[in-house]
This record gives sequence, structure tokens and C-alpha cells, in this order.
Amino acid sequence: MLPVAYQFPAAALLVAGGLLSCLFGYRLFRFVLAIFGFILGALAASSVFGEGAGTAMAIAAIVGGLVGAGLLLAAYFVGVALVGAGLGALLVNLLWARIQGDPHPALVIIAAVAGALVATWLQRYVIILATAFGGAWTTVVGAAALLGNAATLKAASEGDIWVAYPMNPAPGQGWVPWTFLGLGLTGTLVQMYWTGGDRGRIGRRRSKLK
Repeated sequence: MLPVAYQFPAAALLVAGGLLSCLFGYRLFRFVLAIFGFILGALAASSVFGEGAGTAMAIAAIVGGLVGAGLLLAAYFVGVALVGAGLGALLVNLLWARIQGDPHPALVIIAAVAGALVATWLQRYVIILATAFGGAWTTVVGAAALLGNAATLKAASEGDIWVAYPMNPAPGQGWVPWTFLGLGLTGTLVQMYWTGGDRGRIGRRRSKLK
């Protein structure tokens, strides 16, 4: 968790990066990888320090963010497989959260491998889905924090499960999965029809057929 003074700009960064990923993820895939690498690296590095070490935590967040962005950019050529593996693991965890506890590690590994293979085969569509829904969730969390949603800030600071698992919301946060799904589907449609790169745009194909 970042110091209080940095939480507002961090939330604004989440919203901006989330919307960019949600609506333009395929076209700007490298940039999106850098954004999410920075976010993950910043979260991991800042968690090493306690709340009292505000300056050290902020410096660690910046350094960790730059390292995370660099690592994901360096892995660009295997980025699609990594995205697919992450989606596979996430899907298993989401489904298991609705049933019971955490899934067996072997099941997560199998799902990650399957996701990587499918992602490599269906590269364009996997990138669109991953960036649309990943950006949607980032946007929801950032927007709620910007609006001063006390439950969101409390959950984020205490590591409550619904922050990582949008389909398993905290009590009183029933709007979360619906907003997440709605924004993710919107981002998917926008990328498929208008912003999804220079290959296979559905909208352009249909216009040529008329």
C-alpha cells in the first residue's frame, strides 16, 4: 500500500492505464505491457516497507515499477503466452473461489499451460480479451478509489480477496462484478470493431462487403 499522499495520483494512474488498456490494448500492446509491469512492480516493491516509511516506500514503488515495466517489455515476444498463462490461472482461481477455497497448484499449472497454448494459437483475440478485461478491472478499482469509496480503500489496504477476485465481491459491493463485466465487454467490442489493430477489423470487413 502506498502512503496516503500518493494514493490519489496512483488511483488516477490506474484509471488512465485501465481505460487505455480496455479500449486500445491490442494496438498499444507494448505500452500496455509496460503500464501493467510498472503497476505490478510498484505494488510488489512498496509492500516490502511498512506504512511509516513513506519516502522509502515511494522510492521502492518507482524503482520496482521501472523494473517491472522493463521485464514485461523484455518478455514482449513471449508476452502473448504469458498473458494466456495468466488468464488460465486466473480463470481457475475465479471458478474455484465460487466453489471452495484455493485450487490445487497442479490444476493452476495445467490451466496456465493450456492458456499459453491457446493464446499463441488465437493471439489477436486473446490479447483483446486480456487487455479489455484487465483494463476494466484496473479502471474499476482506480475509479472507486478516486471517488473515495471507503470499502475499496479499506479492502485494497488490507488485501481483501475481492480486490484480486472481481467475481467474489465484498458485502455491499455487488455492483463490482457487473461494472467489471460491462466495461470489459464494452472494451472487447470497441477493440474488435474499431481499435483492434490493422488486421481483421470486423467493422472494416463488413463495410467492404456492403
